[in-house]
Amino acid sequence: SVELVPSHKRLRLIIEKDLKEQLHEKGAIHSYYIDLVDDYMALWDVKNMLIDDINERGVTVPGMHGQKKNDSVGELNKTNAQMLRILAELGLKVTDIEKPEPDDDDEL
Repeated sequence: SVELVPSHKRLRLIIEKDLKEQLHEKGAIHSYYIDLVDDYMALWDVKNMLIDDINERGVTVPGMHGQKKNDSVGELNKTNAQMLRILAELGLKVTDIEKPEPDDDDEL
């Protein structure tokens, strides 16, 4: 039987594969580059945990003197910025998924 991979895990595998394929196409196949992609993916995992925390607890959380900002919000911004720096360092981008062009028949 085939075990279904949750969509989150599947998306992670797709992104990692896309980034490593871009490296290969550029001829950047040295361990240093692969390690940076691994770092990017580790940050991707952290980013998703931070998003989950914000979704679960909200933007503000109870503090000793009332509500305070959820630290995950600031950490999410820092994590996203670092992910973008890694992609820039590698000269890579997360590829856009192309939308199919509408056929003339679709308008009927």
